[in-house]
Amino acid sequence: MLLLQGDPYPDLLRSCQREAFHLEVRDSYGVAAESEPLRRFLDGEQASGYEWFRPWRSLIEETTGRGVAVRRVRVLTEPHTDYHRWMLTTTPQNIQAGEDIRYLPRQLAGDVPAEDYWLLDDERVAFHARDVEGRGLGVTITSDAWIVDHCVSVKRRLWELATPFEDYPATSIPK
Repeated sequence: MLLLQGDPYPDLLRSCQREAFHLEVRDSYGVAAESEPLRRFLDGEQASGYEWFRPWRSLIEETTGRGVAVRRVRVLTEPHTDYHRWMLTTTPQNIQAGEDIRYLPRQLAGDVPAEDYWLLDDERVAFHARDVEGRGLGVTITSDAWIVDHCVSVKRRLWELATPFEDYPATSIPK
């Protein structure tokens, strides 16, 4: 395994030829760029724009513009955590950028990995390394055939079980 630090996602997504799949299994994250928008949401403030989201949006638009599918399954606990209530309000930004996002209640998911990963062209897996508060420490990359095959299998199973965002119950999405 190779440990990458900093923000490896631009290079990782730019290296994809067919598909970048992200499995999310945590109920909250400690992403620095999201801290202020999340705080505002929790304080009941209206979203004042998505400037914080612009770098990711640009990367996804660039990636999908090359014909690479960017897919994501979010396994989440119901009732939703504050973080996921907020994410449900921001997901349209991801979709407008070109991502295909599905939601899967944890109680319907069966066994899921303990940590998130990105599966790149079904050939490499990037695992998030996090501290106990969810802050990123780096990303480990592997092309080990057994690990890749396992992650592909999990992806296929969860993708079929998950509900596309636009079909996720409207009562679950905060207004």
